[in-house]
This record gives sequence, structure tokens and C-alpha cells, in this order.
Amino acid sequence: MTLINVNGTQHKLQVDPSTPLLWVLREQLNLTGTKFGCGISQCGACTVHVNGVATLSCITPLSAVDGQSISTIEGLAPSPDQLHPLQQSWIDEQVPQCGYCQSGQLMRAANLLAHNPSPSDADIDVAMAGNICRCGMYNRIRKAIKSAAGVQQFDPSQPTEGLANG
Repeated sequence: MTLINVNGTQHKLQVDPSTPLLWVLREQLNLTGTKFGCGISQCGACTVHVNGVATLSCITPLSAVDGQSISTIEGLAPSPDQLHPLQQSWIDEQVPQCGYCQSGQLMRAANLLAHNPSPSDADIDVAMAGNICRCGMYNRIRKAIKSAAGVQQFDPSQPTEGLANG
């Protein structure tokens, strides 16, 4: 018997302890927001939080999370009718293309902001390096993270309102 807390709900599970957490979330708990990408910890699509730490659920056996607190993309928003600031910035910055990697990207970004509420571009690049986006939306992802963090964007090649030209 394994006991885990997922998104604030306790679950007692009779599952082989070697079963990857990803499959427990998807098949036992019907939380299908966490995606299977590669199955070998190379893409980040399966990222969840275990005790507040970004964790790749495809390689994490259920036995490793016994008694732990797990958060999935379904638990990221503060309430059913309110988006997490990252989810809203993802929409505002039009990050998703195919959308497959997005739950893992959002969970990794939420972990970053929980530990570094005002990340630089370099901080973002390092923190997000383990999450692959096949559509190549890395610039939009970075912009969305900075937007959610409240970090001002400044692109010197673009005109800036309120400043005199010349």
C-alpha cells in the first residue's frame, strides 16, 4: 500500500511500487495533464512537483514518492475559476503551438519562480533546459515566464512608448 497526496488529496494505492509515477497519475488517478514524452527523462513533458521540487515522473517509481506531496498541472491554478499567473501569461504570450510539452514546461517554470521570483534570461534558460519544445517556442516561453514574474521586457530594437525618439 502506497500513500501519496496529489494536489491536496490523499490517495491509498495498491499498485506495484516500481510503477512510474507518471502511469499512476494518468491511469490510476485519471490526471492526464501530465504527458508521456520520451520515457527516459530527456524531454520534460512529464514534469510534476514532488514536495515542491520539479521531478520527472516517467522515471520516478511510486515507491520513491510514498508519503510525499505531489502537484500536477491540474493543481497549478489556485482555484477552478482562476488561472495561475504562468497559465495566464502562457495564453497572453501565445506560447502553445502543439501544446504537448506545455504542462511540463509550466510545472518547471512554476518551480523556477517559486525559488527565483525574478529570474534573468540566463536563469530561465538554465532552469528550463531539461524541457524540450518541439515547436521551438523558447523565446515565447522565456517571455511568458518573465511576464508572470513581473519582470519588464525591453527589446532595444523595438520603439518604446513614452520615450522621445532621437
